[in-house]
Amino acid sequence: MLLAIDAGNTNVVFALFEGRKIIGRWRIATDARRTGDEYAVWLMQLLAIRGVEPRQVTQVIISTVVPRALHNIGVLCRNYFGIEPLVAGQGAADYAIDIDVDEPRSLGADRAVNAVAAHAKYPGDLILVDFGTATTFDAIDFNGAYKGGIIAPGINLSLDALVGNTAMLPRIAIDVPQTTSVIGRNTEDQMLIGVFWGYVAMMEGLIARMRAEIGRPAKVVATGGLAVLFDEAVDFFDAVDPDLTIEGLAILAERAAS
Repeated sequence: MLLAIDAGNTNVVFALFEGRKIIGRWRIATDARRTGDEYAVWLMQLLAIRGVEPRQVTQVIISTVVPRALHNIGVLCRNYFGIEPLVAGQGAADYAIDIDVDEPRSLGADRAVNAVAAHAKYPGDLILVDFGTATTFDAIDFNGAYKGGIIAPGINLSLDALVGNTAMLPRIAIDVPQTTSVIGRNTEDQMLIGVFWGYVAMMEGLIARMRAEIGRPAKVVATGGLAVLFDEAVDFFDAVDPDLTIEGLAILAERAAS
């Protein structure tokens, strides 16, 4: 079995694969100070619930945008699974794609892994929208080359900034507004309309500009935690693929093993 670990700025996702099928998925809040032993106490219990023994895990691959977390996750892999993990973008787990930007080494591992997975799954030019702590928009050409993109504040960061810098606005949950009107009749509705439909308008505008600059038809693929929520309200996603990053790690691990 393959254990794929994606350490993002907000959560660390652990996914267990049998072949290309995900048979278990767990997440824990990202904390660079969390030790390998602490990860093990948590993860081993979850594996046991699924009836999986550590010895059944034969390969581990890690992707991280939190460099300080890599050491402790590596300790988890070596001490509790007896495996030296692959690291996305390094050695046998090299991305093997053209990263055609000014500073290729600055590209986040999650975005590179998304590019690998998206090119393997969807033909042609692509625009990837990943809803995470930040929302990223990435352009992948028909050859699988990463051509650049956009980084915008995530919708929850935007909401946190709004609430944290005002004295009287309440904290609200992100959801599709229940009213069809964009003129809110109370404070909570006005906030939700502003955050949600404002974000939709930003996405529409940026995707349209990216498509115009690419100059060829481009599919829009959405991933990340809020992709499904936005898909309920918009029609500009050609595909919603919540497991894109994890599947990209499985592709890299499979290539490394061949």
